[in-house]
Amino acid sequence: MNHEKWLQETISMAIENVNNGGGPFAAIVVQNGKVIGKGTNLVHLNNDPSSHAELLAIKEACQALASTDLSDCVLYASGEPCPMCLGVAYSTTVGQIYYACSKTDAYNETSFGIPVSPFYSDQNKAPEQRTVPFIHFETEDALAPFHKWKQKQ
Repeated sequence: MNHEKWLQETISMAIENVNNGGGPFAAIVVQNGKVIGKGTNLVHLNNDPSSHAELLAIKEACQALASTDLSDCVLYASGEPCPMCLGVAYSTTVGQIYYACSKTDAYNETSFGIPVSPFYSDQNKAPEQRTVPFIHFETEDALAPFHKWKQKQ
């Protein structure tokens, strides 16, 4: 695969997205040399914090394949995926991820004004010590939905 070609495509998409009022990120999913999913950052245009380029590209790719298994695909992103996008990429078992701009460069507050996500450091802390505390509250039927799901499989 020509990784530079695909990354250049994401960079061009990101620049066009900024020109159209979107954020400076774009992503594509490629399978066997063919683009099966594209996305650009539409967070501010849609007032939707989940409208990240990678999520939209992965969603389109999964719909194109009628599957959530992207293990034989490559995700190309103009910027290093954030924890949310990385979580979705992992859940689809995407084969590889290539990115053009590192999170260190993209999130340098003095250069671009994009704040560093607290989740990068928070994810290594114990759940109850995170910026937004995670509190496990045990209930008697917490596993009931999972048992029901397993029965339907």
